[in-house]
Amino acid sequence: MSLSVSFDAIEKQFGPVRVLHGVSFDLAPGRIYGLLGENGAGKSTLMKILAGYERATAGTLSVGGAPVAFDSSRDAEAAGIVLIHQELNLADHLSIVQNMFLGHEKRRGFLLDEPAMREAARVRLNDVGLHKNPDTKVRDLIVAEKQLVEIAKAMLREARLLIMDEPTATLTPAETQRLFALMARLKEDGVTIVYISHKLDEVERVTDEIIVMRDGRFVTRAPTAEVTRHQMANLMVGREVSDMFPAKPPLAADAPVALKVDGVAVPGWARNVSFAVRAGEVFGFAGLVGAGRTELFEGLIGVRARTAGSIALDGRTVNPRNPRDAMKRGLTYLSEDRKGRGLHVDMALKDNLTLMTLERYAHPFLDSGAEREALRQAVSDFGIRTGNLASRARMLSGGNQQKLALAKFLHPDPRVIVLDEPTRGVDVGAKRDIYFLIHRLAAEGRAVIVISSELIELIGLCHRVAVMRAGELVATLGIEQLTEERLIAHATGTH
Repeated sequence: MSLSVSFDAIEKQFGPVRVLHGVSFDLAPGRIYGLLGENGAGKSTLMKILAGYERATAGTLSVGGAPVAFDSSRDAEAAGIVLIHQELNLADHLSIVQNMFLGHEKRRGFLLDEPAMREAARVRLNDVGLHKNPDTKVRDLIVAEKQLVEIAKAMLREARLLIMDEPTATLTPAETQRLFALMARLKEDGVTIVYISHKLDEVERVTDEIIVMRDGRFVTRAPTAEVTRHQMANLMVGREVSDMFPAKPPLAADAPVALKVDGVAVPGWARNVSFAVRAGEVFGFAGLVGAGRTELFEGLIGVRARTAGSIALDGRTVNPRNPRDAMKRGLTYLSEDRKGRGLHVDMALKDNLTLMTLERYAHPFLDSGAEREALRQAVSDFGIRTGNLASRARMLSGGNQQKLALAKFLHPDPRVIVLDEPTRGVDVGAKRDIYFLIHRLAAEGRAVIVISSELIELIGLCHRVAVMRAGELVATLGIEQLTEERLIAHATGTH
């Protein structure tokens, strides 16, 4: 059975803050819709209402021609509506199969039918291209594999309307291709798909129609084939978007080396890695998921064991025991997992911002006024959009959470800053803000390292890009060599 959906004057308030303003549009069965908008536009909130995670403050939601008001996501799933979250919604201590069937266990009499669940999980994992034992603990998976588990879990529910919120943010090109093929099969079966993504090339490729929201309001809709990517970006931000990447700041020939890594090994992930980054340089790291980029830098800051090699900051050999020790020596690392390792989402904005530098605000008692002033300055400097400075981090949109995380990890005033997937799940306007911020940091004389799966991002931002493959640094390309073809060739070993 196919599902039609109608939003009629939907409004949503969180306390005094209104995030949806009379949103109205329809979704027809068996089509793929690209839902576009900046972070904070209201896309995710609207989809959470559709999927039963939130209740509308006013307005009518109709499914299959009948008004509904879901009390929970389980009610929405019973109606055939499933949301794949942008932020992973898995229990790390459980296995893959336990996560996939959590709350929907198969039974044989009074007992769980574990063989049937394991076989069903294996089939769905194979559909999304994740060839892992279903009994593997989720905590042992990398972020991209967790994302595939989320997609496979949604497939188990046999959804008639599937909402995908940034599903390819951590996937390799091959995994993305497999997902697109799966979406095409679902569409043929009459499934409606709402595809939320800031990757406009993907929206252009896989959707039938785009729907644009801005500032909590419906803006427009149009057949995808009739709208260019540039027009999509302009509709999202409400103005002309040009010059996504700032001019690369010139790098002085005599710029001192800020970070030198020599022969570093991180067991199971990286071996004999050497590179140097100069002050004022934006240095990129490319590679396929699983190449060892993230794990290498976790080894450099003491999160993982490092068994060989040396690290020097401004010419002085250091051996960070943990991230705080690395920070005190002038090296900070912002994880790709902003909710798991970047922010404490249930804490207030100011508490997140100052957590790494509390000693600045204790005299000896904590100076909350100084913390609030630091937050006001960060909101201004980083363009963080929030209706209430006293709110918790979880109330921010994804892009604004990322800006807060950047402000937090720059608050200690590091000499070297490592940004792992800094624009994952971030809209086109916020991306541009972050790109200009990165170059501002470099112009201030800092060394900035950017780990990214988006090759255009690395080419547009970086002076040089190192490529890792299977735990080894296989090439370092200068500005004149930076092309997608070369980066892909080195990352895949086909150069």
